[in-house]
Amino acid sequence: MAEEKTSYPAKAMAEIREGLSDALDLVRRRGPSQIQFWFIALLIGIASGFAALGFRKGIDLLQGMLYGTPDLRHLHTFASDLPWYWVLFLPVFGGLVVGIVLNWFTPDGRVRSVADVIEGAALNQGRVEKRAGLASAFASLITLSTGGSSGREGPVVHLAGVISTWVSNRLHADGITGRDLLGCAVAAAVSASFNAPIAGALFALEVVLRHFAVHAFAPIVIASAAGTVINRLEFGGVTEFTLAAEGALSFYVELPAFLILGLLSGLVAVLMMRSIFMADDFGSWVQEKLHLPPVLRPAFAGLLLGLMAIQFPHIIGVGYETTSAALTGHLLLWQAVVYTVIKVIAVSITMAGRMGGGVFSPALMVGALTGLSFGLVATAIFPTVSGTATLYALAGMGAVAAAVLGAPISTTLIVFELTGDWQTGLAVMVAVSLSTALASRLVDRSFFLTLLERRGVHLAAGPQAYLLATVRVHQCYRAPDAPRAAPEAACRELIAQGIYLSPNATLERAMPLFEKNNLIFIPVVTLREETGPELHGALFHVDALRVFSRKLAETAAEEHS
Repeated sequence: MAEEKTSYPAKAMAEIREGLSDALDLVRRRGPSQIQFWFIALLIGIASGFAALGFRKGIDLLQGMLYGTPDLRHLHTFASDLPWYWVLFLPVFGGLVVGIVLNWFTPDGRVRSVADVIEGAALNQGRVEKRAGLASAFASLITLSTGGSSGREGPVVHLAGVISTWVSNRLHADGITGRDLLGCAVAAAVSASFNAPIAGALFALEVVLRHFAVHAFAPIVIASAAGTVINRLEFGGVTEFTLAAEGALSFYVELPAFLILGLLSGLVAVLMMRSIFMADDFGSWVQEKLHLPPVLRPAFAGLLLGLMAIQFPHIIGVGYETTSAALTGHLLLWQAVVYTVIKVIAVSITMAGRMGGGVFSPALMVGALTGLSFGLVATAIFPTVSGTATLYALAGMGAVAAAVLGAPISTTLIVFELTGDWQTGLAVMVAVSLSTALASRLVDRSFFLTLLERRGVHLAAGPQAYLLATVRVHQCYRAPDAPRAAPEAACRELIAQGIYLSPNATLERAMPLFEKNNLIFIPVVTLREETGPELHGALFHVDALRVFSRKLAETAAEEHS
C-alpha cells in the first residue's frame, strides 16, 4: 500500500511528461494551430520579458557595485565625485572583459544586435545565432555596467531572438512561423524594457518583420502584453521619464517651428549614424596600422571613454539622467549643445570599439538635447507665441530616435509611453515624420539597414533585392541526366571562359552573370585541385526566374495574410 502511494506521484508526473511529449510531437508534425500558437506566443513573451528584466536588473546591480551609487537615476552626478582614476580605468577593465568574451564566443568578435535580428527574420527563417547572441548579451551587460555609452535595447532584442530561435528549432518551425515567433520575442523584450506594450508590438512589426500582416498581429500583441506585465510586476506602472508640466502648443502658429525641428533632427540623426560608421572604419584602420589584437580593441575604446567621462560623466551608460534633465528643462543652452556633441562622439567610440549595446537610448538622449537646444532658441526669439522649451525636447527626442531606427510609428508611441504625455501628439508626429523622411534619403532607410548594407546584406531595397540571397544554386539547377539538360560541351566551353557557379552560390550571384553575359544557362561546378572542375549540371535562367517568382509570391502572401 505504501509502495502504491509513493509511486503514484511519480507515475502521474511520468504521464504528464509523456502527454507533453506527445503534444510537442504533434505540433512538430502538423505545425501549431492558432490557439496553440497563441499559447506559445504567451510563453515566449513571458520568457523574453524575464530575460529583458534580468538584463536590466543585472546592469543596475553591477553599476551600483562598481560605481558605488545608491541611486542609479543620479549616476552621472555621483560619478562626477568619484576619483578620476576609477572613472578612467573602469571602462578599460570592462573593455578587456568584453574583448575576451567576444573573441572566445563569436567568430568575428562582433556584438550581435537588432540588425542581426532583422537579418535573421529576412534571410534565416526567423532564426538568430544562439552562442554569439548569448555572448553578445553578456558583453553588452559588462559594457553598460562599466561606462560604455550605448543602450540596452539592442542586446535585449537579440537575446529575445535567441529564445525564439530555440523554440523554433524545437518545433521545427517553417519560415513564417519562425518569423512570427521572433516577432513575439522582440515585442515582449521591448515592452518589458520600456514599459511600452503598444510600441513593443509595433516595433516588432515595423522594424523586425517589416510588415503588418494580420496573422502575426494577435500573437505579437499577446507576447507584448506579457512582457509589459513582467515589467510592471517589478517597477509598477510608472513611466521612464517624468515631465515637469504639460506642454502648451499654439497649434497654427507654432507648428512651423516643429517642422523645422523635424528637419534639424533628421540631420542630427544622419550625423550620428555616419559618425558611428566613420568611427568604425577609422577604428579598423588604426587596428590594422598598429597591429592591435582584436581582443584589445574594446579596451582601447574604453580608455578613450574613460578620458571623456572624467570631464563629462553624462556619457556613462544609457544616459537617462541627462535625458530627464533635458525633458524637464534643467539644462542651459550651452550644456545641451555640448552634451549633444559629446554623446555622439562617445556612442561612436563605443560602437567603433566593438563594445556592444544599442543605439536607441543614445538616440533618445541626443534627440532630447537637440530638441531642448532648438526650443530654448525658439522660445527666446518668439516668447509670446511659443510653448515651453521642454515640449521641443520631447518632439526632438522622438524625431531623432525615429530617424535612427527608421520606425516613425513605433518610436512615436514609445515616446508617448515613456513620458505618459499624450497631449502633445501633433507636435511629435510632425517632427517625427519630417526627420524620418529626410534621414531615410541620406542613409539606407535606418541605422540597422545601413549597417547590414555595409556588410553586403541588401535588405533596404525590399524583398525583390534580398530574396535572391535566400536561394542556393543547388536547389534549382538541372543535373546532366535531367530532361532538357545543358549540353556538356557547351558547359565545358563556358567553364574554360571562367563562367560558372558553385552549388552553394546564391541567385544573388547568379542573376548578374545571366544579365552580363546574356546566357541561357551557367554551368554548376566544384573546383578540385586533383581532378579539375567537377561538373554537377547547369542553372538555367528560366529556372532561376521561376524560383524567384515563387519566392516573391510567398512573401507577398505572408505579408498580406
